Amino acid sequence: MTLHQIVERALEEDIGSGDVTTNLCVAEDRKAIGRFLVREPIVVAGTELLTILYDEVELRAPSGSCLEAGKEIASVRGPARKLLTRERVALNFLQHLSGIATQARKYVDAVVGTGCRILDTRKTTPGLRELEKMAVRASGATNHRMGLFDAVLIKNNHITAAGGVRAALEATRNANVPVQIEVRTRAELEEALQFGAKKLLLDNLGPAQAKDWINSIAGRATVELSGGITLDTVRAYAETGADFISVGAITHSARAVDIHFQLELA
Repeated sequence: MTLHQIVERALEEDIGSGDVTTNLCVAEDRKAIGRFLVREPIVVAGTELLTILYDEVELRAPSGSCLEAGKEIASVRGPARKLLTRERVALNFLQHLSGIATQARKYVDAVVGTGCRILDTRKTTPGLRELEKMAVRASGATNHRMGLFDAVLIKNNHITAAGGVRAALEATRNANVPVQIEVRTRAELEEALQFGAKKLLLDNLGPAQAKDWINSIAGRATVELSGGITLDTVRAYAETGADFISVGAITHSARAVDIHFQLELA
């Protein structure tokens, strides 16, 4: 689904047969200016959607910008009816996506200097994955796979269903996409390395155990850590020598930030 399609779907959901309040209260020929202002420190995301929602947009802070409370993201001009009718959809997108970018940036900042990169996951809002991953990119974090179609990720249930680590790796040897495998024990780790695994996922290890396993891998494969890693613990995990840390919370648990829309007549 394209960005235009996502926006159109959101507008159809909200407006339906028409904005009865605005159409009754506001003259059709009235012009206005609307300003999107922040009420708390944020990392901005989702500004790309404003040019889809409005005809005249003056962008003050593109996606990825850090703004303090009181600063302006953008102003829009046009018929007052259009500005008001699209206000809620615009705010929903900006508040939600900026919330993700703000949360993700905290994780990025927490691992600065370690060489470890923060990844998102597929734990996204159904129908909004493209937008939410766009917000992650705005934060400075890195997108993991978009879906089930663009990379192989052999997890514990795949290993069980395939008949073991070796069988799963052999079955995916000729895949035309990147292949990563999750290992749960030292035996699985050694087996995966023996049969040529180059991308490993280590899940639900403590920092000390993760460091021990990564030392034994000794650069033979890239390593991603995941599983309950928080802002309080992410630095310790990054210092284990991991290449990546994936955090589902940056998309599934990010709080919408406080942005408001201020209208004035032109």
